[in-house]
Amino acid sequence: MIYKGLYHLFYQYNPNGSVWGNIVWAHSTSKDLINWSHHKPAIYPSQPADKLGCWSGSATILPDGKPAILYTGINPQNQQVQNIAFPKDLSDPYLVEWEKSPSNPLMAPTTSNKINASSFRDPTTAWLGSDGMWRVIIGSKIDRMGMAILYRSKDFLQWEKAEHPLHSAKDTGMWECPDFFPVSTNSDMGLDTSKNGANVKYVFKVSLDDTRKEYYTIGTYDSSKDIYMPAEGSIEYDTGLRYDNGKFYASKTFFDSAKNRRILWGWINESSTVDHDVKKGWSGVQAIPRSILLHKSGKQLVQWPVKEIENLRHGQVDVPNMVLKGGTKVKVSGVTAAQADIDISFQVKNLEKAENFDSNHAHPQDLCIHMVASAKGAIGPFGIMALASENLEEYTSVFFRILKDHNNSHVVLMCSDQSSSSLDKSNDMANYGVILDIDPTKEKLSLRTLIDHSIIESFGGNGLGCITARVYPTKAIEDEAHLYVFNYGEEDVQVSSFSAWNMKKAQIN
Repeated sequence: MIYKGLYHLFYQYNPNGSVWGNIVWAHSTSKDLINWSHHKPAIYPSQPADKLGCWSGSATILPDGKPAILYTGINPQNQQVQNIAFPKDLSDPYLVEWEKSPSNPLMAPTTSNKINASSFRDPTTAWLGSDGMWRVIIGSKIDRMGMAILYRSKDFLQWEKAEHPLHSAKDTGMWECPDFFPVSTNSDMGLDTSKNGANVKYVFKVSLDDTRKEYYTIGTYDSSKDIYMPAEGSIEYDTGLRYDNGKFYASKTFFDSAKNRRILWGWINESSTVDHDVKKGWSGVQAIPRSILLHKSGKQLVQWPVKEIENLRHGQVDVPNMVLKGGTKVKVSGVTAAQADIDISFQVKNLEKAENFDSNHAHPQDLCIHMVASAKGAIGPFGIMALASENLEEYTSVFFRILKDHNNSHVVLMCSDQSSSSLDKSNDMANYGVILDIDPTKEKLSLRTLIDHSIIESFGGNGLGCITARVYPTKAIEDEAHLYVFNYGEEDVQVSSFSAWNMKKAQIN
């Protein structure tokens, strides 16, 4: 949230270890979303309603400007219940001290409301209806049906469960970290969570506990019936629309009222073993915050790193336009490749040789598992090799392939290939993929990639597809990390533009 000009990030944290457990709400503040100062935990077990843990939730800014946090607590019976906390001193822009309501829990499973006490968590930011009633949803399930349980309140303290959920879907399992927010159909501005009416669509996102992946749908919200309806043809599972097709989970958005934008935060979980996490002393990081908008097609969202990240850029390196012959790679000099921001665009003029594939029976991730960077194709793979060792014993590649669908239209596949990312084979080195809604006969293929030692966040097609990789090279570290641009396909590829920047370290206390 933003309060008195300061951004506040609250996040799940274990003060006693590097892996999950003893969960409290850690708290950091920033003026620019990039450089952060830590504070003491904002919320920690101190009441019967949260004795066994203070789990995830959301902040809501009330009409008088006062923030409120709704969060899931674990009570002594190991039930998941919903609690509230308010700032102790509203004149403190850092909001260091928080007070819990003596009325906690405000929402709890009972024998009459038929709520699953072990699957009732992660309240969203609340929204205010035209009737003056607040609404909030909480993730849950009954058997295999995922659902967003809806509650209403007049005063934000007394909450009543609605007769029906805001939305539900069969065979999806537990819905964690739901998010529900409006997007504009005719503006690049973000919208306050309570906005509804003309020129507004709604986004509904859930994190699937079963698969540890997220999906979202775009649809409409009937505020009179309190029902969300995904657009016709929406896929309600992790094979549907996703913010990020890589390591990205438990995401949450907020409305940045200072700059009228909606900001997405996502958690990058580890690809290493628990033993490795304990050894290195930490696990889990936040992705670079992203601004999100509805694409002009109205069919999906687009994402882009917040503008502020560019303040860390220095030492720009530009590569002149060039043609990458098939089967070639070019080393990029002058870039500190372990910490860089890369922006590149490609163009392929001859698409006649594009390979055929059946999009009805091929998932992008499966394609990228088989079509690795070293597997030469007709048009592609072409892209970058990041965090590459001198002799390419280790590298992570992010690339495109252009294929031809069964109806003879061109398809752009974007892959992030971790299969050669580390000589330590105990890591999860899965490949990830996404198909971009781009016509390569009319548009150049753009790729923006943020590299930070063990993290590679890639944005294809100006944010139409995003893939985050979590990798642990043993040789390609610090000054021994290199960057290549490559084309292992048969057809030549034009590099239309290429700019890279070294990145300063963000200031964290």
